[in-house]
Amino acid sequence: MPVVADCAQRVRPGGAALAACLAARDGREVTLITGLGDDPASEELRRLLSRELKLIELPLTGALPEKTRVLAQGSPFVRLDRGTGRVREATDEARAALRSAPAVLVSDYGRGAADSLRDVLAERPPLVWDPHPRGGLPVPGTRLVSPSEKEAYALSGERGATDGDLRGAARGAARGAAALVRHWWVAAVTVTLGARGALLSYGEHPLLVPVPTVHRGDPCGAGDRFAATAAGLLADGALVGEAVEGAVAAATEFVGAGGAGAVTYADDAGPAVVTDAADARDPVARVRATGGTVVAAGGCFDLLHAGHVGLLQAARRLGDCLVVCVNSDASVGRRKGAERPVNPLADRVRVLSALACVDAVAVFDEDTPERLLADLRPHIWVKGGDYSGADLREATLLEDWGGQAVLLPYLVGRSSTALVARVREGAR
Repeated sequence: MPVVADCAQRVRPGGAALAACLAARDGREVTLITGLGDDPASEELRRLLSRELKLIELPLTGALPEKTRVLAQGSPFVRLDRGTGRVREATDEARAALRSAPAVLVSDYGRGAADSLRDVLAERPPLVWDPHPRGGLPVPGTRLVSPSEKEAYALSGERGATDGDLRGAARGAARGAAALVRHWWVAAVTVTLGARGALLSYGEHPLLVPVPTVHRGDPCGAGDRFAATAAGLLADGALVGEAVEGAVAAATEFVGAGGAGAVTYADDAGPAVVTDAADARDPVARVRATGGTVVAAGGCFDLLHAGHVGLLQAARRLGDCLVVCVNSDASVGRRKGAERPVNPLADRVRVLSALACVDAVAVFDEDTPERLLADLRPHIWVKGGDYSGADLREATLLEDWGGQAVLLPYLVGRSSTALVARVREGAR
């Protein structure tokens, strides 16, 4: 049987609590109405949420549901569920908060909170309803309902594709979404299709919104990221189609950055590596299996220019696969200043992934990628010639497994910082 040794545990808000936290981190003032009790899980959730948002508690019968996901080498292989608590009743405070809220997102996990407040929700339908087969129906007039593909089939009775075929999946999702629009009396239904994007239906002629780039990382929490983004954009005045496109992009970036497991909190022990581990490990494993050479290169790659491309092409020629380790937005900001990056992480990853010389892109959140390199263990680590040997803190690390750090020459006069300066000078 599988054995996971040297385990570390990280506690995270899940479900509706995760959606609320993500919305709050988008810079929004968020109030979460949810069921909580006096059990240890409820106390832990209160602690995690206290710095993130305002919390309005509904009385809970039983223990707060917990889901424990066990991961090995970044990939989940089992989940342990416990706690069957349900909301007992609504409160006057919760009703008043709903009536005064400028925008409402219902993340319905079938635990009774939405059902207890259904009469108030019907008075002013929410912008987004993220449903669950165990929950109640969305209230009529809801602007956008966002079931997953599996949920849409369960709720509509339609059958989906069984072979992963996009045409079959889109056809089944389109029929299911159209049926749900009519059955629920809602304005639109968008069916999230994972790595294939999302399908938006107003009842006919569906719109298929593809993902900007494909990540094979951990998708846990991607639906919550999608719903929180869509609700926020609709609250800002976006059209439904625009909100769905933005939500697909945000969910894709979320998966690429490591999913729910990579969401850090103030009391986490140490910085977390944010990495699309599956994307990087697949080519690395294939090359290692044939005795090939794994090359890694790193940097911010904010404004991709000829110097970057020349460096990456040269790095790829040193081995049999190239993994690009790219700084997260927060990491770039710490290194380059508050006005950087110019291009957000999702755009930088998409451009890098499109290069023929790049086999995978992995993201790290620290200032330097030692933890990511220790995970990937490349044979060769490449940096541009503008770094001196003393600057390569990673060189000593690579020696632990017999790797080698090398410098490759940059094209003179090419840098993202210089490009930004030239643009600003031209604007003046």
